[in-house]
Amino acid sequence: MDSAAAPSYDDALAVGRSIYPGVRIGRPGRARTYWPTIAGMRLLRLRVNVRTQGSEHVGAGAAVLIGNHVSAMDPVVAVMSHWWRVTAFTKVEVFEKRGAIFFRLMGQIPLRRGDAEATRWAMDMAARTLADGGKIGLYPEGTRSPDPHQLHRLHKRVMLPLLEAHPDVPVHAISTTYPGTRWGRKLVDVRLSARLPIDPRTMTADEIAAIVRDELLRLGGQEYVDRYATDVKRERAARQ
Repeated sequence: MDSAAAPSYDDALAVGRSIYPGVRIGRPGRARTYWPTIAGMRLLRLRVNVRTQGSEHVGAGAAVLIGNHVSAMDPVVAVMSHWWRVTAFTKVEVFEKRGAIFFRLMGQIPLRRGDAEATRWAMDMAARTLADGGKIGLYPEGTRSPDPHQLHRLHKRVMLPLLEAHPDVPVHAISTTYPGTRWGRKLVDVRLSARLPIDPRTMTADEIAAIVRDELLRLGGQEYVDRYATDVKRERAARQ
C-alpha cells in the first residue's frame, strides 16, 4: 500500500479496538507512558541484579529482538538496562487480566492466536513501530517454557511474516536466564547476539528458524526440545 494512502495511526488503532471490543489495548508502539514506566522499572534493581552482555551489538533504531521465554519477567529485564523502546507481541488474554495496566503502559501489541484479522492488525502495529525507529520483541516459543533449562520448537506463524515484511531490519537473539540469588537479589543474565545472518529473500523458513534457534541455544546454554512448549505443558497437565 502507498504510504500516502495508508490509514493514520489513530485510524489503525480504531481498527484494533473493533477487533477487541471491551478490551483496553492502550496505544501499541506509541504509549506516552512508556518512558516513565521504564524509569520506574529501574527501581527493581534494588531486588534484581541484571547482568547484560552484548548490548553493543544492537544499534540505535529499528530492530527485531527474538528471545527465549522462561519467565514473565523476560520482557521487563530485557529493557531495564537500556533506553530502548521495545514493543512485544503479547497474547490478548493478558490484557483481560489483573496486571493488564502494565502492558498498556508499555504499549505492547495484543495478539489473538489463530485469528487472521487480529494477526494482520498486529503486523500493521509492528510495521509502524519499526518505521518509528522502535524495536519489536518476539518470543516464538509461544508460551513460557515448562522447563527453564529447555528451549522448545519455535513457531513461525508470526516470526516469519514479520521478518519477510522487513528483510533489511537487523535481527538479534536475546537469551534470558535466572541462575539464582545473591545477597537477597535475584540474578538475571541477559545476553544479546550480533546481527543474525538472516535474509528472508533468499532463505527458507526452516533455515531462518534454525539460525535463531541455534543462536538462542548458544547464548543461553539450554537443551533443545523439538516439540512445541504448549504441547508439553498440555501433556504435563493431563498427567497431573
